[in-house]
Amino acid sequence: MLKSQKPKIEKIYDSAQRRNPALDELYEVFNYRYLILQLTRRDVLTRYKRSALGVAWTMLNPLGMMIVLSLAFSHVFRFETVYGYPAFVLSGLIAWNFFSQTTTAAMVNLVWGGGLLHRIYMPRTSFALAAIATGLINVTLSLVPLILVMLVTGVPVRATLLFIPIPILLLAMFALGMGLTISTVAVFYPDVAEMYAIAIVGWMYITPVIYPMEILPESYRFWISNLNPMYYFINLFRAPLYYGRIPSMEEILPAVIFALAALVIGWLFFTHRSDEFAYRV
Repeated sequence: MLKSQKPKIEKIYDSAQRRNPALDELYEVFNYRYLILQLTRRDVLTRYKRSALGVAWTMLNPLGMMIVLSLAFSHVFRFETVYGYPAFVLSGLIAWNFFSQTTTAAMVNLVWGGGLLHRIYMPRTSFALAAIATGLINVTLSLVPLILVMLVTGVPVRATLLFIPIPILLLAMFALGMGLTISTVAVFYPDVAEMYAIAIVGWMYITPVIYPMEILPESYRFWISNLNPMYYFINLFRAPLYYGRIPSMEEILPAVIFALAALVIGWLFFTHRSDEFAYRV
């Protein structure tokens, strides 16, 4: 052998030396961060590729829903007494749409796009992380029509708007955890995808998204405010935008607990079952 030539070192995979799956997934996510960025870019471009208005639909979609809901519910249920009701509805819808769209996208992308796992190696959480990243872009753009609606309806735009990244971050953590959990179950039971589409609609109507909590009977308020995690996230999102105040620790703490619990449980559940995905998707 020539002195200039170096012997090749072969890497041998030993499953016995594998790190904890949850920690190993974190390490791989960092190494494949550019792939996740490309998946996010693909999701954004694909969604609006053939649309005449392009990314503008991100802002027009919640705006259109707000108009419909405002016209319908403000008269049917007499919500015209709610100050700046269109801004109230839109602030709730933006937060809810972020959660609904990201969890659904995380599940659908893994179930229907999981064939990619057979062709190349990539962290299995990439689909969920890309869905969250895409949702963060959409929710940021959606703040533009919300501010416009607030100005039109006379709701003051205050400096507390600068606090909004905190509720968004906590909601993203909760959505990622829920998305990973639902995706794991959907891989083994594909019918879950159809059931979740129904469940998410019902969940929205038992959450104060389009109506104020005060209209509910006292007996219902207890269950919704204590057993519904999205109640805390919607309130936390509305506080700096619609109400113009910094949330109290009593409002922030439950959201932090739900966000961390959902993320840890979802991440552990997903990573400990992800080795079986290749045989299912």
